[in-house]
Amino acid sequence: MKFIRFPKTVIATIVLAASTVFADPVDVETIARGGFWMRDNHLRDVGEMLLYSNGSFIDAGLNYTPFSTQLPLRSEFGEHEGFVARQHLSVMASYLLENQSILTALLWFERSGWDGEDFLFVPHYNDFGLIRSVTTWGFAYTSPSSLFSAAAGMQHQNVEYVGDVYPAENDSLLYAWANVRVGWFSAQASFHRTHLNMLRLSVDLEDRAVLGGASSGIKTYLPNFDLTMYKRKLDGFDEDFIRLTWEQNLFAQRLYGELTFDFPDDGFHSAAIKYYPDPSRFVGIEATCVRRRAVADNWDDLMFGWALELPILRIGYNSSYEYDHLFHAKGTWILEFHFNLGAIDNMLFAKGGRQAAPLETQQVKKKNTPNKSAETVPLTGDTGASEAPTKTITAKGVRYEKAAPANDSQGGN
Repeated sequence: MKFIRFPKTVIATIVLAASTVFADPVDVETIARGGFWMRDNHLRDVGEMLLYSNGSFIDAGLNYTPFSTQLPLRSEFGEHEGFVARQHLSVMASYLLENQSILTALLWFERSGWDGEDFLFVPHYNDFGLIRSVTTWGFAYTSPSSLFSAAAGMQHQNVEYVGDVYPAENDSLLYAWANVRVGWFSAQASFHRTHLNMLRLSVDLEDRAVLGGASSGIKTYLPNFDLTMYKRKLDGFDEDFIRLTWEQNLFAQRLYGELTFDFPDDGFHSAAIKYYPDPSRFVGIEATCVRRRAVADNWDDLMFGWALELPILRIGYNSSYEYDHLFHAKGTWILEFHFNLGAIDNMLFAKGGRQAAPLETQQVKKKNTPNKSAETVPLTGDTGASEAPTKTITAKGVRYEKAAPANDSQGGN
């Protein structure tokens, strides 16, 4: 048995070692812009989960890369070994008011960055490290009868530590956000003081059984669109940048296609094919393609990747999700230990689930339970006393005893 296991161990070691050899470093610039994308990812998730405003949701996880050579940092001083970190927690809960309206409270927290040592709670804080956190919270009010909801809240961005190679950054920033939904149409905005940072328009036309829609039929094949306008700095100037995402059910709410385009100049950003064995989305397999582009160096290429998502573990390699959420991490394996669960009434589903998870129930029957109703024998008083109340005896069981032999000395008459 040991001889059989030995080659498997060697192969796994070679694969992990090779992943560090071909890994590409992350840039100082992408980590410096990480706060912007963290805030945007929070609001994108919030907007999607507000569709499920009459339920609850929890999502917790952390990323793990076992080797310091997997995602080194590239700065003006060369390459530095270290670890990319990401820890996140999301909670949403709803309360039904007396007028059948719904009040929802939500909290999103994420802590991410790069450091010379892997950490869970206390970073190493070396000269090239940067650790920041973003907290998003808010409240929502939903009127199911009119298909209307309104939500608002704040975002706090805090910097724990900034190394010398990064541009100066405010250690505490405050942003406001708002979300309004009418039917399947929604608008979301983010502000810093009076400055508009982001405006998102979403159309969610696809029927979802967990939201009271159909579980099959033509309405489940309607598309979902997301159009987001950002304010970004490019070559030192402010620029409007628009990202369009199209999500499409291709087969039975199990196979999905997703396309993302950037306007006005960047064009194609990413594409993905995602397969879910069950529409509850506790398990998923995806193949992705991301267009990497460096405007300053005037080059671009296509990066292909894949990911496997299980209830407690996600494994990704060059997938678009890891690329966008982990500072353009590429060329190596990314592990994410996570747990996410949504619930509406008695329905359970994973993040973005279209239908409830199939739950098995078992009917337990008592042994020796009679299938027929018990027989009753009426007892009355004297034959002449017809007015006497009737009594009944319920026979719950009959016991038979074997009679003793006739020559048994202990027998009675």
